Amino acid sequence: MKAIKSCSAFALAVILTSIAGYGTAMAAERMDMAAGGGETAGEYVDDAMITSKVKAAIVGDSRLSAFDVNVETHQGVVQLNGFVDSQEAINAATEVAQRVEGVKSVDNNLQLKNPLSK
Repeated sequence: MKAIKSCSAFALAVILTSIAGYGTAMAAERMDMAAGGGETAGEYVDDAMITSKVKAAIVGDSRLSAFDVNVETHQGVVQLNGFVDSQEAINAATEVAQRVEGVKSVDNNLQLKNPLSK
């Protein structure tokens, strides 16, 4: 059963990374055409790669559910949003994101799904 969960987690990480990669290429092309916007295309690509790596790290951590945590990155600052089951998951998400190369800081906005039950 654990092998199936690991395989599923790996497959999800691959899918998330592929989606982010496609979105990154499209966004970089739009940014090159728009010229003069906030981030350069290269910075946007870097942020998208950081986001993908953080998502993959979350998928690989048994304390977290990738479906509960939304990840966004802007200029190396990772923002985590969503609702999780425990304070341990909130702390784990910060820890996991901080270990990813390129992350400058983490803004953890995760909240407990039902704070009264914990």
